[in-house]
Amino acid sequence: MHILLIASAVNSLTQRVFAELGEEGHTVAVELALGEEFLRDAVRRHAPEVVVAPMLTTAIPRDVWSACPCLVVHPGPVGDRGPSSLDWAIHEGAHEWGVTVLQADAEMDAGDVWASVPCALPPVGKSDLYRGEIGDAAVQAVLLAVRRFASGTYRPRRQDGAGHVRPYFDQGLRRIDWAADPTGTVLRKLRTADSQPGVLDTFAGAEWYLHGGCAEDTLRGHPGEILATRAGAICRATVDGAVWIPELRLRRLPGGPATFKLPATLALGRRLPPVPEIPAPLQLPDDRRTWTDIRYREEGPVGFLRFSFPGGAMSTDRCERLLAAYRFACSRPTRVLVLGGGRDFFSNGIHLHVIEAAADPAAESWANITAMDDLVEAVLTTTDRLVVAALGGNAAAGGAMLALAADEVWCRGGALLNPHYRLMGLYGSEYWTYTLPRRVGPGQAARLMRRALPVTAAKALGLGLVDRIVRCAPQEFDAEVTRLAARIATSSPVQRRIEAKKAVRERDEAVKPLSAYRTEELTQMRRTFFDPAAPYHALRGDFVRKRRPRSTPEQLRDAALRGGGRGTASERPVAETGAPPGGGR
Repeated sequence: MHILLIASAVNSLTQRVFAELGEEGHTVAVELALGEEFLRDAVRRHAPEVVVAPMLTTAIPRDVWSACPCLVVHPGPVGDRGPSSLDWAIHEGAHEWGVTVLQADAEMDAGDVWASVPCALPPVGKSDLYRGEIGDAAVQAVLLAVRRFASGTYRPRRQDGAGHVRPYFDQGLRRIDWAADPTGTVLRKLRTADSQPGVLDTFAGAEWYLHGGCAEDTLRGHPGEILATRAGAICRATVDGAVWIPELRLRRLPGGPATFKLPATLALGRRLPPVPEIPAPLQLPDDRRTWTDIRYREEGPVGFLRFSFPGGAMSTDRCERLLAAYRFACSRPTRVLVLGGGRDFFSNGIHLHVIEAAADPAAESWANITAMDDLVEAVLTTTDRLVVAALGGNAAAGGAMLALAADEVWCRGGALLNPHYRLMGLYGSEYWTYTLPRRVGPGQAARLMRRALPVTAAKALGLGLVDRIVRCAPQEFDAEVTRLAARIATSSPVQRRIEAKKAVRERDEAVKPLSAYRTEELTQMRRTFFDPAAPYHALRGDFVRKRRPRSTPEQLRDAALRGGGRGTASERPVAETGAPPGGGR
């Protein structure tokens, strides 16, 4: 079918639905919901057989849904209604939830049901759930609903009763009472708003939105007091413990410029009281409850270097700390080293927010990309063990290239890759001109860069971007990766593979040194960073300040016309088999 996606933002779910529907054989275009007239015009131009709205914060006009069937994704079970479904579920401590695809009607969330898929709600942040369990259920529900619609025989189920209509979850419900709320309550409030909108709070002489939260099991103090810092996060006391808050956003003043999230200590700046900086422990006992963004553990011949940065953003500091941890991991007597393994983002490359906040964004851009290159180079030149990149969540730009530097890339079935830089006006670095063509070939590498479209795990497997799909729930990914890594580390071919890897690296270095790739890429990047008129600077500002776009990104709007919504026969995903992954090619 010809399908039009309409969305309020090209977020992870919109991208994933776009890509998954394309792999089902449909032609798919995307239009942003930038107003009622814009939507009417989009439907007229595309003349779709059906409209799908994976993420919509405004109502579809009556004349649109009356003229063309519109299927809306609601992040709640049948009968749940309202604009803050997932917020309420986390607030009330729900363990089970669901996603419903319903037909747009006069009453919001009250239309006929085309599909409904249940899912678990583990105790993690809202945005993590949205990209994980909710995202998995949403894609499953959309694909089922579209198949049913395409059949022409399925009749959607009417909703019985009035449903459970809940109001918008405003800041009055989110506000933390530091003098009364125990740690569990504080964490639950933070989890309902970890990415957007944040929890509004007043301290350190200003109003801030708090983003993210993790329990601390040893530090104590006066409720609300800042007790310590660690790797950019602040620790604040509760009535019965403490919590770590990784990011803050200053409240925007009326008529003032848009503000954006930053590491908490950077956001506070001079407002930060004199508190101790507690070093981030690299190795922690299993029973510790504290926050750290980089952690290392060993299980026999396998080392696990796990990192989890808010938003997947890797600042200069984060790259340098991760490189130091990587070097430590490489000093250990292991055969296999696993990078990542967490349930959310793997990496999205350089930290655009920190760059935007810098006194000299060009200089910080250069420092950040240099630090990313140093990290990727360390992975590429590791020849005494196998390195596995384990992507439990999405990876983009330099973060995708960090994964490709490993010998094998394992990807959870629900993860999405964006192996390109063009949408930020960048040529790209992180040795992509070496790693991407060696995996997918020069022609396919050029197409991925030029088209700048999201790639599902299944399609990435078929292209050769990844070597193994791990089909499991987000909560199960770490355990499954641990099991698979142990099996490889104890297999008889592992030493031969390590020796072969070393020989390939020496051969490639003789043909063209890594330093040559780095110099060529960074020459392009430096030219962009230090050119005030380069589009990168305006695109970066729009991105971090979440400025509303004036039109739909052309690579998505025109994808159906260019065949971007569906792969060619050679690009279609291949079946998973027990054959050994093709790492290092």
